[in-house]
Amino acid sequence: MRAVRKDSAGPDGPRRVRPIRLGLRSVVALTLVSAVGVAAFGWPLLADGGSGLSDHAQDAPWLFAALLPLLLAVVVATIADVGLDAKAIAMLGVLAAAGAALRPLGAGTAGIEPMFFLMVLSGRVLGPGFGFVLGAVSMFASALLTGGVGPWMPFQMLSMGWVCMGAGLLPGPDTLRGRRELWLLAVYGAVSSVLYGTVMNLQGWPYLAGGATGVSFVPGDPLVDNLGRFVAYCLATSLGWDLPRAVVTVLLSLALGPAVLKALRRATRRAAFEAPVTFEAPKA
Repeated sequence: MRAVRKDSAGPDGPRRVRPIRLGLRSVVALTLVSAVGVAAFGWPLLADGGSGLSDHAQDAPWLFAALLPLLLAVVVATIADVGLDAKAIAMLGVLAAAGAALRPLGAGTAGIEPMFFLMVLSGRVLGPGFGFVLGAVSMFASALLTGGVGPWMPFQMLSMGWVCMGAGLLPGPDTLRGRRELWLLAVYGAVSSVLYGTVMNLQGWPYLAGGATGVSFVPGDPLVDNLGRFVAYCLATSLGWDLPRAVVTVLLSLALGPAVLKALRRATRRAAFEAPVTFEAPKA
């Protein structure tokens, strides 16, 4: 008897790309991680005037300590749901290393971060669960590579994980191809690039400048008032970095997208994630 891995396509048709799907346990783990992330980013907006924000300005190590086991839980849940094998782990390592190597190329100049297009395309091909873990691991690896380890790192890991997960949730993963798919990914890359910078602003904005300026966070003020100041803060500070990041992501997605998508889908087909294994009797 010998084991044979069969594809989902017919015997005469091309093999179908099978992204790593989300099972129930994976969905629960991702929901838990995202809930922790939303709470970590957004709780200062709901804090009252006597909450003592300064006492929580150094909470990032605790968030990082909570994030690592939760990310591990996502991986374990995916393994339990779909039998994630060594090939998927190897692909995760290769793509995370590539993303970490791409990030320093722009050196943060004017928001030029070429890693975004690769993260978006990888999440599109390999699915939301794999994409979330890839985004988080890539930011962790790039922080170690560039020496960018700081209280912002766990927030960057969460934000990039959401960017990649969103790419995996875009419509038409099996049917949309060609220019329409490229433009979909380019538009998503542009929007997510701006949203990444906007969400990351929440990490430090409540602790900056106290109430000294017109764009500062004021604990205890109505949520609408603080959100108005936050929008003004983003326009005045980070938009000059977010827009170039979006433009670079669009250009790279349109220029290199066809080749990168083809390579990722070829690697995914050959890896044959979740392909059923059947046993056949040896031929005489």
